[in-house]
Amino acid sequence: MAENKTKATTASVTEFIKSIEDRQMLADVRKVSAMMRKATGKRAKMWGSSIVGFGTYHYQYASGREGDFMITGYSPRKKALTVYIICGFKPFDSLMSKLGKYKTGKSCLYIRRLSDVDEKVLERLIVGSVKHMRKNYDTW
Repeated sequence: MAENKTKATTASVTEFIKSIEDRQMLADVRKVSAMMRKATGKRAKMWGSSIVGFGTYHYQYASGREGDFMITGYSPRKKALTVYIICGFKPFDSLMSKLGKYKTGKSCLYIRRLSDVDEKVLERLIVGSVKHMRKNYDTW
Protein backbone atom coordinates (compact mmCIF):
# COMPACT_ATOMS: atom_id res chain seq x y z
CA MET A 1 0.00 0.00 0.00
CA ALA A 2 1.32 3.47 -0.91
CA GLU A 3 2.60 5.72 1.84
CA ASN A 4 1.95 9.42 2.19
CA LYS A 5 4.91 11.16 0.53
CA THR A 6 4.59 14.29 2.68
CA LYS A 7 5.82 13.53 6.18
CA ALA A 8 7.01 15.53 9.15
CA THR A 9 10.76 16.12 9.10
CA THR A 10 13.35 17.43 11.52
CA ALA A 11 14.30 20.30 9.19
CA SER A 12 14.37 23.75 10.77
CA VAL A 13 11.21 25.82 10.31
CA THR A 14 13.19 28.92 11.30
CA GLU A 15 15.78 28.34 8.57
CA PHE A 16 13.05 27.67 6.02
CA ILE A 17 11.27 30.91 6.89
CA LYS A 18 14.56 32.83 6.84
CA SER A 19 15.08 31.62 3.27
CA ILE A 20 11.97 33.45 2.01
CA GLU A 21 13.30 36.32 -0.10
CA ASP A 22 10.03 38.13 -0.89
CA ARG A 23 9.58 40.56 2.02
CA GLN A 24 5.79 40.69 1.68
CA MET A 25 5.55 36.88 1.63
CA LEU A 26 7.78 36.76 4.70
CA ALA A 27 5.52 39.18 6.57
CA ASP A 28 2.42 37.21 5.49
CA VAL A 29 3.98 33.91 6.58
CA ARG A 30 4.78 35.30 10.02
CA LYS A 31 1.16 36.41 10.51
CA VAL A 32 -0.29 33.10 9.31
CA SER A 33 2.20 31.20 11.51
CA ALA A 34 0.98 33.12 14.54
CA MET A 35 -2.66 32.38 13.66
CA MET A 36 -1.97 28.66 13.29
CA ARG A 37 0.09 28.39 16.44
CA LYS A 38 -2.66 30.15 18.40
CA ALA A 39 -5.36 27.92 16.87
CA THR A 40 -3.53 24.64 17.49
CA GLY A 41 -1.38 25.40 20.53
CA LYS A 42 1.37 23.52 18.66
CA ARG A 43 4.79 24.53 17.41
CA ALA A 44 5.47 24.45 13.69
CA LYS A 45 7.14 21.47 11.99
CA MET A 46 8.36 21.05 8.45
CA TRP A 47 6.34 18.61 6.36
CA GLY A 48 8.41 17.67 3.35
CA SER A 49 10.72 20.38 2.10
CA SER A 50 8.32 23.32 1.72
CA ILE A 51 5.27 22.94 3.96
CA VAL A 52 5.04 24.29 7.50
CA GLY A 53 2.48 22.33 9.52
CA PHE A 54 0.91 22.59 12.94
CA GLY A 55 -0.40 19.67 14.96
CA THR A 56 -0.92 16.13 13.72
CA TYR A 57 -3.91 13.90 13.11
CA HIS A 58 -4.31 10.24 12.25
CA TYR A 59 -6.49 9.19 9.30
CA GLN A 60 -7.69 5.83 8.05
CA TYR A 61 -9.59 5.32 4.80
CA ALA A 62 -12.14 2.57 4.14
CA SER A 63 -9.51 0.98 1.87
CA GLY A 64 -7.32 0.42 4.93
CA ARG A 65 -4.77 3.07 3.99
CA GLU A 66 -3.82 5.13 7.03
CA GLY A 67 -1.27 7.64 8.15
CA ASP A 68 -0.54 10.87 9.95
CA PHE A 69 -0.70 14.41 8.59
CA MET A 70 -0.73 17.98 9.81
CA ILE A 71 -3.95 19.51 11.16
CA THR A 72 -3.28 22.78 9.35
CA GLY A 73 -0.35 24.46 7.66
CA TYR A 74 0.90 26.62 4.84
CA SER A 75 3.42 26.76 2.05
CA PRO A 76 4.84 29.98 0.59
CA ARG A 77 4.80 29.42 -3.18
CA LYS A 78 5.91 31.83 -5.90
CA LYS A 79 2.39 32.59 -7.13
CA ALA A 80 0.51 32.43 -3.82
CA LEU A 81 0.58 31.56 -0.16
CA THR A 82 -1.08 28.15 0.11
CA VAL A 83 -3.02 27.69 3.34
CA TYR A 84 -4.07 24.12 4.11
CA ILE A 85 -7.62 23.81 5.43
CA ILE A 86 -7.44 20.04 5.68
CA CYS A 87 -11.16 19.41 6.25
CA GLY A 88 -12.08 21.38 3.13
CA PHE A 89 -14.31 24.41 2.75
CA LYS A 90 -17.85 22.98 2.81
CA PRO A 91 -18.36 23.62 6.54
CA PHE A 92 -17.33 27.26 6.09
CA ASP A 93 -19.49 28.65 3.26
CA SER A 94 -20.52 31.72 5.25
CA LEU A 95 -16.91 32.56 6.13
CA MET A 96 -15.69 31.99 2.59
CA SER A 97 -18.16 34.56 1.27
CA LYS A 98 -16.59 37.17 3.58
CA LEU A 99 -12.94 36.22 3.08
CA GLY A 100 -11.99 38.34 0.08
CA LYS A 101 -9.91 37.49 -2.99
CA TYR A 102 -8.69 33.87 -3.14
CA LYS A 103 -8.81 30.59 -5.05
CA THR A 104 -9.31 27.10 -3.69
CA GLY A 105 -8.46 23.49 -4.39
CA LYS A 106 -9.81 20.53 -2.44
CA SER A 107 -8.20 21.63 0.84
CA CYS A 108 -5.89 24.39 -0.41
CA LEU A 109 -6.64 28.07 -0.04
CA TYR A 110 -4.50 30.14 -2.42
CA ILE A 111 -3.94 33.75 -1.37
CA ARG A 112 -1.79 36.03 -3.51
CA ARG A 113 -1.17 38.46 -0.63
CA LEU A 114 -2.60 38.46 2.87
CA SER A 115 -3.88 41.99 2.20
CA ASP A 116 -6.27 40.45 -0.37
CA VAL A 117 -8.30 38.81 2.40
CA ASP A 118 -9.86 39.77 5.71
CA GLU A 119 -7.32 38.50 8.25
CA LYS A 120 -9.93 38.11 11.00
CA VAL A 121 -12.07 35.95 8.72
CA LEU A 122 -8.99 33.89 7.77
CA GLU A 123 -8.20 33.35 11.44
CA ARG A 124 -11.79 32.23 12.10
CA LEU A 125 -11.49 29.81 9.16
CA ILE A 126 -8.26 28.34 10.56
CA VAL A 127 -9.74 28.02 14.07
CA GLY A 128 -12.90 26.40 12.69
CA SER A 129 -10.89 23.95 10.64
CA VAL A 130 -8.74 22.97 13.62
CA LYS A 131 -11.86 22.43 15.76
CA HIS A 132 -13.39 20.29 13.00
CA MET A 133 -10.25 18.15 12.76
CA ARG A 134 -10.06 17.67 16.53
CA LYS A 135 -13.73 16.69 16.68
CA ASN A 136 -13.43 14.11 13.90
CA TYR A 137 -9.92 12.64 14.25
CA ASP A 138 -7.36 11.56 16.80
CA THR A 139 -5.08 14.59 17.06
CA TRP A 140 -1.96 15.58 18.94
